[in-house]
Amino acid sequence: MAIAYPHLIPAEKPASMESSLSSLSPPVILTQDELKKIAAYKAVEFVESGMVLGLGTGSTAKHAVDRIAELLHQGKLKNIIGVPTSKKTHEQAVSLGIPLSDLDTHPVLDLAIDGADEVDPFLNLVKGRGGSLLREKMVESVCKKFVVIVDESKLVSHLGGSGLAMPVEIVPFCWKFTAKRLQELFEDSGCVAKLRTCLEKNQPFVTDNGNYIVDLYFKKDIGDLKVANDAILRLAGVVEHGMFLDMATTVIVAGELGVAIKHKH
Repeated sequence: MAIAYPHLIPAEKPASMESSLSSLSPPVILTQDELKKIAAYKAVEFVESGMVLGLGTGSTAKHAVDRIAELLHQGKLKNIIGVPTSKKTHEQAVSLGIPLSDLDTHPVLDLAIDGADEVDPFLNLVKGRGGSLLREKMVESVCKKFVVIVDESKLVSHLGGSGLAMPVEIVPFCWKFTAKRLQELFEDSGCVAKLRTCLEKNQPFVTDNGNYIVDLYFKKDIGDLKVANDAILRLAGVVEHGMFLDMATTVIVAGELGVAIKHKH
């Protein structure tokens, strides 16, 4: 389903990406990664010197963290402090020389930039297919602004609409019991609950917090998201889920026709 986004801006490759096309060249077909990079660079335009930033996790957010470090080293940004949403992002930021802190020291953040696995027309999100949903939600729920960067393949008519996973982080204790209860909760939506495993070892995937993830797959719309949110969190054994409701303030979507920016009303 095509979703219209206002404020269309002509797509350009970021400054650091090569472009030596003559006027007679055929149209440029951008890869998904190039689209992610364009959206990430646009998001970093929201960053100002002196900000405390939530640094997201995943292939799209990685481009934003790289860009922030680049601007810091160029002196175009100063006095930036990052709060990473995963061990992986922490390692990336340290390697790039971005000063880091945590939520204990900075309980309110100026801005967070992160990707998403799904975005609905109301800017609700599914996140966590990379496994960092708990820390992402902790960081991004205390931001004054939360800028989400995606390519247009992530747009859906309703959460779960891609047919891909909606993750739920659970404690390992009696995980089958918890997974069964989650599946039963959304029986009417044709839900299938699967434990996430590491492909190479066929062992349970373990989050940065030592928990497991159960991925929920829906055949039909799950209906009222706030009702679903509350029902999931009421189950003992559930730590957090990957629906990020009413959190994004801006979504930047990179597509073949340009970059679309949508702000929360």
